[in-house]
Formats: sequence, C-alpha cells, structure tokens
Amino acid sequence: MTTLLFALLIGVVAGLRTMTAPAAVTWAVHLGWLHVDGTWAAFLAHPITLWVFSLLALGEFVADQLPNTPSRRVPFQFGSRIVSGAFCGATIGSAFGNLVGGLIAGLFGAIVGTLAGAEARSRLASAFGNDHVAAILEDVIAVGGALWIVSSLG
Repeated sequence: MTTLLFALLIGVVAGLRTMTAPAAVTWAVHLGWLHVDGTWAAFLAHPITLWVFSLLALGEFVADQLPNTPSRRVPFQFGSRIVSGAFCGATIGSAFGNLVGGLIAGLFGAIVGTLAGAEARSRLASAFGNDHVAAILEDVIAVGGALWIVSSLG
C-alpha cells in the first residue's frame, strides 16, 4: 500500500512539474534509494539518464517563467504530465514488484496534480498579484515534495 501511495504522490509532482518527477526518481536510483536492477527501468541507473532528466527539469523551471508557455491544461502539456506521472509511478511500482499498480497510481496522481496545481497556482497568483511568485512557490513545493517522496523510498 505504501508503494502505491508514493507512486500516487510522485504522479502529483509530475502534475506540478513534468520533468521534476523523473529527475527525482532517477536521482533516487542513482543514490540507491530505489532499486530497479533487473527491471525495465534499469536504464535509469545510467549516469547519462541522470543528467538528461536533471537538465530537462532545470530547463522546465526556466521555461515555466516565460510568458508564452502554454497552460498545463492544453492537451500536449496535460498528456506529458500524465505520461511522466505514469512512468514515475511505474518505476516506483516496479522496484517493489507492482508495475501496473504503480503505473495507475502515478497516472491518477498526475491528473490530480495537474488540475489541482493549476487551480492553486491561479489562486496564488491572484493573491500575490504576481504569477512569478506563485510559479516559484510551486517549484519549491514540487522539488521539496519529490525529495521527500524519493528519500522515503530507501
């Protein structure tokens, strides 16, 4: 049950920031907190994978601040978050022998994170009178949440 909860929560992170979740999961593999040896996700242990996902996550933090970045609710953005959440949930599930359960939990978490994150950010932006402050707060929540989730796996 704990595995599915962590898969759901990493999906929520993917709903907030598409690439933060896979970067965090890859770091968890690298640090030995998540063991995926002998599974389909073993490629996450490769150093190149670690740096690619990390750079993509950093790029996303920058791109999110740009005025022409599309809403997370448009089909491509929403779909990317769902794929990311399902991927990360499946990775966590696989490490504990529950690939399908992890995939489904991550997928649902991404849907919740996408919709709830958009609503929360909109409200925060209105409260602060500034979307950049709301975006940075969302970044902090996504990174902090991801770190807590993956560090709890080991």
